[in-house]
Amino acid sequence: MTAILDVRPLTQPWEGSDPFLFCVYHNDQYPRGNGRMGPEASLAGRNLGSDFSRKDGWSMYHGDAVPGFPAHPHRGFETITIVRQGLVDHSDSLGATARYGHGDVQWLTAGSGIMHAEMFPLLNDAAPNPLELFQIWLNLPAAAKMVPPHFTMMWGEKIPKARFVDGEARGTDVTVVAGALEGAAAPLAPPPDSWASRADSGVAIWTIRMDGGGRWTMPPATSRRATRRLYFFAGSSVGIGGRKIDAGQMITLDAGQSVEIHNDDAIAEFLLLQSRPIGEPVAMGGPFVMNTQAEIQQAFVDFRRTQFGGWPWPDAAPVLGRDPARFAKRPDGGVEKV
Repeated sequence: MTAILDVRPLTQPWEGSDPFLFCVYHNDQYPRGNGRMGPEASLAGRNLGSDFSRKDGWSMYHGDAVPGFPAHPHRGFETITIVRQGLVDHSDSLGATARYGHGDVQWLTAGSGIMHAEMFPLLNDAAPNPLELFQIWLNLPAAAKMVPPHFTMMWGEKIPKARFVDGEARGTDVTVVAGALEGAAAPLAPPPDSWASRADSGVAIWTIRMDGGGRWTMPPATSRRATRRLYFFAGSSVGIGGRKIDAGQMITLDAGQSVEIHNDDAIAEFLLLQSRPIGEPVAMGGPFVMNTQAEIQQAFVDFRRTQFGGWPWPDAAPVLGRDPARFAKRPDGGVEKV
């Protein structure tokens, strides 16, 4: 039997499969900074406050001076932000802040409700400031939708990685954000109320980079009930289970089978999302994900009433200074530096 169940083109955002709601891939080639952590470029013609244009290869998103996403609410799910290049400044309604990037991951449980801002400071005034990240929306089961909000920082230096070398000395590198992989260290613990924290969830989140001409056999999932999707976002073409597939495709695989991937020529890169489904109804409304439309309406009512704790920062789009050092300041005031 073939391990490939389906192949379809990637669309933005990337389609998810329960419990993954979707994944957004940001790859912005920002110019040099202007000394105020914004782009040294004209913003004329951009719809500031809602600029997803990719004009000149980058967007301001909802920022008007610094690119990014000023304060906005969430409830009922988690965001997993994997930053491959550049820096992200996080601030939230709990009073926490963090500057992270260069391989770091933030795993944020919105739970009963949180406001946060995600800004992209451009610190280099002499050269371009590329930013590349994935943001994955991972659903919470009904029993965990109203848990207290929580964020976990996974610093890039501590995230498990494995390198596999084929008979031609060509390598495949796998970064294990979640889930176990033989050859990598034990995975870091996800937040305590996450679906991924359940031993039987089968959640795996990996980024995979293959040398040109390399071969690697992906092992079967530990949970035979898992859904496995491979997002082929960079490269030229690969062979998967003997079938040629061009870049820019989402490949759904039989999680119960191992499958060989052969990279035809250029470096190839993938994101793997895998999990046993939660199997509950999903209702989405803007920044909220619940089980019913009535719960979505209640989320809007609660947010208008409480602002999910209020916004403790002087503006809606905080940036955390010009020091590039990565750090996290937690709600209790404790600071973790990298």
